[in-house]
Amino acid sequence: MTFDLATILVFIVGAFLYAALLPARWRAWALLIVSVVLIYRLQPALPIRYSDFILPTATLCLTVACWWFTRDPAGDTPENVRQNRFAFGLTAVLVLSMSLMRFVDGNYRLTASRPPDPLLVIIALALVTSVVLGAWVLVRRFSTPEQPVPRRALTILMLLILVIFVALKSEPLATEVSRAWRFGAGQDTALATFVDLNWLGFSYVAFRLIHTLRDRQTGLLPALTLREYVTYVIFAPAYTAGPIDRAERFVEDLRALPQKIGLDGVRFTEGFTRIAIGAFKKFVIADSLAMGMALNPVNAAQVESALGMWLLLYGYALRLYFDFGGYSDIAIGIGILLGIKLPGNFSRPYLRQNITIFWQSWHATLSAWARSYIFSPLSRWLLTRKPKPSPTLIVLLTQTATMVTIGLWHGISLNFLIWGIWHGVGLFVHKQWTDRTRKWYRELNEQPTRKRVWTFVGWFLTFHYVVLGWVWFALPDVGQSLHVFGGLLGIGL
Repeated sequence: MTFDLATILVFIVGAFLYAALLPARWRAWALLIVSVVLIYRLQPALPIRYSDFILPTATLCLTVACWWFTRDPAGDTPENVRQNRFAFGLTAVLVLSMSLMRFVDGNYRLTASRPPDPLLVIIALALVTSVVLGAWVLVRRFSTPEQPVPRRALTILMLLILVIFVALKSEPLATEVSRAWRFGAGQDTALATFVDLNWLGFSYVAFRLIHTLRDRQTGLLPALTLREYVTYVIFAPAYTAGPIDRAERFVEDLRALPQKIGLDGVRFTEGFTRIAIGAFKKFVIADSLAMGMALNPVNAAQVESALGMWLLLYGYALRLYFDFGGYSDIAIGIGILLGIKLPGNFSRPYLRQNITIFWQSWHATLSAWARSYIFSPLSRWLLTRKPKPSPTLIVLLTQTATMVTIGLWHGISLNFLIWGIWHGVGLFVHKQWTDRTRKWYRELNEQPTRKRVWTFVGWFLTFHYVVLGWVWFALPDVGQSLHVFGGLLGIGL
């Protein structure tokens, strides 16, 4: 589930009240409360009993556990300790309050369906807390003054997140988990499907948690309070569709909230403008293209000409940009209204002249995350191997691994794997081309006409390479993708 117009309107009204009426010192607490409530409100209903309550609760439990293991003891001032205890108690109270929706009429309930008995929720929270504290006691036996939390413990947490991620993103695995869960819940296992595990927001939560765990390992993560950490991970505007912010940048804005003017005309104008642009992109352009004018399995099977197939492919490329870019603009706009300026995600990507710049402009926060936590560490690791691989092989392996990670982040399937390889090879070829033509490009600056021609050629090739890559992205299996590629050439229609 993503934001609909009604949800966006609620955010706007809430942001106005937040800025106009709320005392400055309460704003950060308000963002925590709203974000916790909304991860339950936005989670869609699921067929397995209580799962649409359990999954948001699991998000909170995992987030609090990661904070506990990444917290910097140097930041444990008396004031911060008091604040952390209050934030922990407040989060627990909010979870219990959501469980009380069990006794509220379905028309007014803030959860997707009827939650479990509050007593069971209390027992479950106590059990999870005991497990985390028990793990902490065990881990502390291996700590040192230089490493209060051993690197191995943080690695285990990252692996746990990756295991959950793989189980959710792999259709066969998700189906088996659903079958086991249905069996435990006393429901029909024959109806199990991967859709049963639609854990809203987990893809983005996973990347934020891994970012903080890895940065704690390398000493880059600043000291964060529990309130700051949880708000960063589940910040409501960015929870369902990004952008993927960095903790240190987000916390700067969060800590500056008390100094910001409540009803700041400049800020509200900027926020409303961004929301309006995003809503137009998503609900006018993207949704119009989705009504039969974009590539999907049904439309691909019905098209009767190469021109029709190309039009569907172009329509899909535009729909994808306006849909995702529109949601990013809406999230950024709402964040601005609340005093948090999220990073930009899209910067005219289809107008870029090469594939490298395209990936600096398309879902830029995901690309930056992949560069920081896949490309750079893998490059450093390969450079230390003996014998050291050739520079060309290192570039090929690192760029392909980075793009395959981005592909599989969308779903673990052969088509997403191929899509990742497609872009990894494209980036590699462009790198080899630029390394060998630097002098020629410098000379081209002295010939404006030829430069304009080559700029157009670069844009044309980049745009169509990206657009053809969307064939793998848009369709569920290789057979349908090959049918579309044939259809683009007029074959098999």
